Amino acid sequence: MNLPIVTRLGVFGGAFDPPHLAHVALVEAAIAQLQLEQVRVLPTGQAWHKTRHLSDAAHRLAMTRMAYQHLPQVVVDEREIRRAGPSYTVDTLHELQAEFPQAQLYLLLGDDQRRSLPSWHQIEEIGRIAIICAAGRDMAVRAWNEESGTSQAVAPLSDTMQARIQTLEMPLMPHSATDIRELLAKEQAISGLVPPAVERYIHEHHLYRPL
Repeated sequence: MNLPIVTRLGVFGGAFDPPHLAHVALVEAAIAQLQLEQVRVLPTGQAWHKTRHLSDAAHRLAMTRMAYQHLPQVVVDEREIRRAGPSYTVDTLHELQAEFPQAQLYLLLGDDQRRSLPSWHQIEEIGRIAIICAAGRDMAVRAWNEESGTSQAVAPLSDTMQARIQTLEMPLMPHSATDIRELLAKEQAISGLVPPAVERYIHEHHLYRPL
């Protein structure tokens, strides 16, 4: 049986350490606003820009599947976890472009990722392959394409790159995986910050506990 042709494919990568409700809301907003037929959610393997040690990939993969299990459009993709050596977004986009030659790729970003874009490996090539769609969570960085007090902190992107960036409208959700890990390290509650299944998994597997 022939599978339906995907013409609008979202790509959302991250450490997902752990995946939280803002991660989920971003993908939900992208599916609705961009009419995405499929979204590839990719937990990071050996991320070149991460200085801290990530939690075991098996845990992050399991939690990510739980976080998105209610969205039939989402495929949790293991390729970056399985990739040897440093993992770059541009490599993933090239692979997906070859696998889905008829699809327009949409690279989905949170505010923290958007602010770091100028330092990304082969960022101009990323902008050539995919339309970059940035979603705001923090009021201070919501209007990325407008002049603001925070714009000086962001290295300039080329006009071509700026033209490729779209804004996703979503509720402002100042969730942070870093904050969630810190709460857990202090043995504080995280209810309402992560999906219930993810919260249960964290407690069952004793993740992020104080050393």
